[in-house]
Amino acid sequence: MNILPRDKQIEAIAALCEGVSIRATERLVGVNRGTIMNLGARVGMGCAKAHNKLMRNLNTSRLEFDEIWQFVGKKRKNVKDTDPETIGDQYTFIALAGTAKAIISYYTGKRTHEATYAFAKDVRARVMGAPEISTDGFNSYPWAIERAFKGECAHGVIVKTYAAVEAGAGAARRYSPGKVVSVEVQRVAGDPRAISTSYVERQNLTLRMHQRRFTRLTNGFSKKFENHLAAIALYSMHYNFCRVHETLRITPAMQLGVTDHIWSIGELINAALDGEIPSGTGPEFPKNLDPSDTVQSLRKRTPFSVIQGGRGTDL
Repeated sequence: MNILPRDKQIEAIAALCEGVSIRATERLVGVNRGTIMNLGARVGMGCAKAHNKLMRNLNTSRLEFDEIWQFVGKKRKNVKDTDPETIGDQYTFIALAGTAKAIISYYTGKRTHEATYAFAKDVRARVMGAPEISTDGFNSYPWAIERAFKGECAHGVIVKTYAAVEAGAGAARRYSPGKVVSVEVQRVAGDPRAISTSYVERQNLTLRMHQRRFTRLTNGFSKKFENHLAAIALYSMHYNFCRVHETLRITPAMQLGVTDHIWSIGELINAALDGEIPSGTGPEFPKNLDPSDTVQSLRKRTPFSVIQGGRGTDL
């Protein structure tokens, strides 16, 4: 059996993580698109296992929940009664750490009470203590969060009211929300200090830009639900461990204290395919670290390399 060289695997996965389509990756890397899709699925499934192992016992004081729409196979108007639930509209629920900007948990399925509860229960299994949670006005959240956290959290809801879209609006207008006309903040449980979903909504934009399957008005959408789940898992691990956040200047996983360095794509692939977790990484690393000082302490540990060239250098 032919094995794709590791350097080609790195090139292909790096392209997929930057929002490049399968066919464009085929042209850029020089590898058959079937091989790229199989590789993406394998790495994605491995990333789901790595995320499940590493993102546990997390100390975060504030979480933001949101759900982002996508579709698999066909749009809702074309779905038949005989089609399985994995076809048509899907929603990916995301829990984002307010300070660390890390994706704590994600869940993809229909926008139902059952899916919301499964998502909230997974978040509860990963975070310690009684965090503060902010959500939008989706009516399944209060019930699911109360049942999953059993009162060990503060929950606030922010409800935004949008102006109606005018009849005959163009495609760009249909696929973007209307103008916000009012914002209402409600306290559901406990005493949340900051009720906002701005960070997770901004993260949704990053997801649409870095995962081609979420790009609107293209033919890059997922045709198989299993491959769609693998792509989301790949994005989440890359976002947490490999991608430096512009505000934090380190990765979200470093800010959260799960790892002490920026992962390379090669390390991501090794963790996904071979189960080789890089040293200095794990749910219990680093020990005795004050979460409020994570940026400063970990930034000091991050090695910097000197790049030759620049002003005053002979080239």
